[in-house]
Parts: sequence; structure tokens; C-alpha cells
Amino acid sequence: MVTLRTRKCLRHVALAFATSTCLLVFADALFAQEKEKPIASSYMTVDMTESFAEIKAKKSKDKAEVVKRQLDLLAERYDLSDKPAPGIKMTRGKAVQAGIRAKLPTGVKSWEELAEIPPAEIKAKGLFPKGFLPLPHPKHNEGGMLFPQFMIDEILKQEKRDLARFDLNFDIPDLFLPEFPAAIFLTTRLDLGDVSQGETVTIKNYYRFFNGILNPKQLEGLRLLVTPFPQQQFNATEDRLCEEASNGVTCFDCHTNGHTNAATHLVGDIRPTERRRRIETPTLRGVNIQRLFGSQRALKSVEDFTEFEQRAAYFDGDPVIATKKGVNILERGSQAHFMAEFQAILDFPPAPKLDVFGKLDTKLASEKEFRGEVVFNGAGRCIECHPAPYYTDNLMYDLKAERFFKEQMVNGRLASHDGPIKTFPLRGIKESPPYMHDGRCLTLEDTVEFHNLVLGTKLTAEQKTDLTAFLYCL
Repeated sequence: MVTLRTRKCLRHVALAFATSTCLLVFADALFAQEKEKPIASSYMTVDMTESFAEIKAKKSKDKAEVVKRQLDLLAERYDLSDKPAPGIKMTRGKAVQAGIRAKLPTGVKSWEELAEIPPAEIKAKGLFPKGFLPLPHPKHNEGGMLFPQFMIDEILKQEKRDLARFDLNFDIPDLFLPEFPAAIFLTTRLDLGDVSQGETVTIKNYYRFFNGILNPKQLEGLRLLVTPFPQQQFNATEDRLCEEASNGVTCFDCHTNGHTNAATHLVGDIRPTERRRRIETPTLRGVNIQRLFGSQRALKSVEDFTEFEQRAAYFDGDPVIATKKGVNILERGSQAHFMAEFQAILDFPPAPKLDVFGKLDTKLASEKEFRGEVVFNGAGRCIECHPAPYYTDNLMYDLKAERFFKEQMVNGRLASHDGPIKTFPLRGIKESPPYMHDGRCLTLEDTVEFHNLVLGTKLTAEQKTDLTAFLYCL
């Protein structure tokens, strides 16, 4: 006969067994969920499980939606209409777009009113202009090199090499980009003026333009700067983003004629991708007077930058994927150094209103431009980072713009802190739109307004207009 005590014991055993079974089932369910979550990794996928045709079909299908989302963002943030600055042209005649293009937040009547609101209140009420938030890459979850259509057309015409991506289009309108092709000025031959003669320098014509002007090392360096090498999106693998297998891209595909065409990319040295910054290609003009290079400014010479660009930025900072796709390892003494020698003689465009010290010439500048120089050196606090003659101090500063806005996801980009940013030279600045490291400011007026707000300088409308007039002179 089973006693009461025995029955109780059996019941406890049964309950314990049932409980452990439930726990095991629950653990298995949790494990299954964990397996479904993507594992964060510093590395990209090397071994593809899909063919090129499958990858292309999938990414091409999503293109229209991705492009529309980015264009809608730009339209929400900016006034994109054609409003050229009267009488202000780039070297070869392209009009410079004028006016503040970032839109004021709803409920704020003027930029001066906004500048009076404390940063904490702007953040709490969501009043930071959307046009001043970090600008995402058009396809931020993937990034990659992306070229304006005029550059794609020119390289296709000259070299039969296609820089178009089947998954994406460039986003910022041509109105707000540098003139194309850019003029080339050499510190060694100022007498020649624009050496490019209005053409885009490529592997097809570099020798015709520069033989007899450069020494043999510089000429070889230039040849390498216009020679295509494999890159993450433009190569021969199944996960490329160009239609045909490609020899790759050249340095001058982004830095056209030693300047910039505003081609965009993502920095290779931040993870995860949502925190990576968009890069607006900086000009190579005046690179000889700069001392910090790379998106984190960890490289201290243009030779370092030239050598490691191939291994890092070309492949999103991933040396494993670089090996798969055909990284070009530059030899320091006879390649990187030669390329750097040519880059070091790329000059700023002429600035006839500046004297030998980089200040306004009293006989040539207008009263308005002189007032702008006073603001630059005084109330605007610009000179603290941008001293003459080249208007850079070769240092880095963190403007802490995140004081003004809450962390938020914008088209795949986590808008958060920017961290320290290099002081770029302001010489020739009117020829290098858009502005800031990620191109979020479309005009110089936008850039002045951004710094007026973030630095708390509270300039008057007239002071800001005068300051912009001075910047046009540099």
C-alpha cells in the first residue's frame, strides 16, 4: 500500500521533473531566438553564398525605394532651389549657391531667435535644425564609394570604365557641388595658371598635360593617382556593386584634378556601421601645408595617407575583405612617395584680394569684406581655429553639437556625437561645397549659421552676411 508520505514524495518528484522540463523547453526557445539575432562583428562577410546575378537582382529591386527615401530627407531638410550668389564664381565660371538652405524648425521665426535659445532647451524641444544633423550616406547600412553623375559620364567616355552603382544614385544636386572639371594650379609653375585647360585629367591624357612640367618622380606619382585599383564596390568579385567586373577606382575619381567632386563614402574606422560617418571628399589643394590625415587624423603625413588609403578606406577598413578583392599594396619608396610628391605641389586657387600674409589687401577689398574680416578675427571666433595665411591650425576640435539634439536614427545613420574633427584650410573655400566633414551644410551661409549656433557667438544678421563676403575672398 502507498502511504500518504510516499504519495507526497512522488508528487514533489513529478513537479520537479515537470519544472525542469519546462525550463529546458524555455531555454531551447531562448537559444533559438538568440540564433536568429545577427551577431555583431568587426568584419565583413568574405564567403558569399549568392551569385552576382542574385545579389544584383536583390539590390536593384530596392534601389528606387532607397533613392526616394534619401531625396525625401534632403527635401525635408533643405531649400534645394537655384539661387546663385550675385557676381561670385568659381575659377572656371560655375556659380556659387547662396543663402541659408537649412530649414528653420517649426515655430522659430528667425535664426537670430534660435541662437538665443539655450542648447538644453533646443534639445528638449527638438528645435535643432534637421539640416544641421549628421547627414547619412544615401545607403548608410552599406555605404561605399558613390560618385556624381557627371564624373560617371566623363570616365565612361574617356576610359570605358563604369563608376555607376546598380543599387544607388548620388544624392546632392549638382548645383551644390564643386565645378567640374576643376582647375589645377601648381605651386611650382604659377605662370601656367590652370594646367588642366578645362579637361578632366585621367590615365588617357595625364602625360600630354604634364610631360615637361613635372619631374620623373612626380609624373610617375600622377600616373598612379589616375590608375584604377580594386575597391570594395568596384572589383571583380560576386559582391561588387558595378555592372561589369571592374579594374576599380582611382584616387582622382574622387579627388578630380587634385581637387574634389564631392564623391561620398563612409569612414572605415568606426563600428558598427550605423555609427560610421559619411565622408565628403576633401580637396587635395594645399595638402602640402596640412599635417593630419585620415578620418580619425591618425596619419601624420600625406605619404602615410597615400600608402594606407589602399589598404583601409578602399575596403572599409577591413584587411580581410581587401585580400579577397585585390588590394594594391603600394611600395613606400617608389610609389607612395612619388604620389605624395605630386600631391604636395597642388596649389590653392588664386585669391587676388589677399596680401602675402593672407590678409585682405587694403587697396582691393570692399568695405563689406573688411567688416567680414573683422568678424572673422573677433566676434565670430573663426580665427581661433583658422588663422591666416592658410586658415587652418592643423589641429582637431570637438564642437559637441550633440548638446543640441537627442540621439536619433536617420535613414540608417545614428545621429549622435561627431567627436574631434580636423580644422580644414579655408583657402579657396567657395570652390569646395558642400561643407563640414559629411557635407551637411550646402552653402557657406549654412556653415556660418551652424557655427554661430553651436559656438554661441550670436552674430547679427549683418555680421553673418559680412563674414560670408570675407570667406568668398579666401
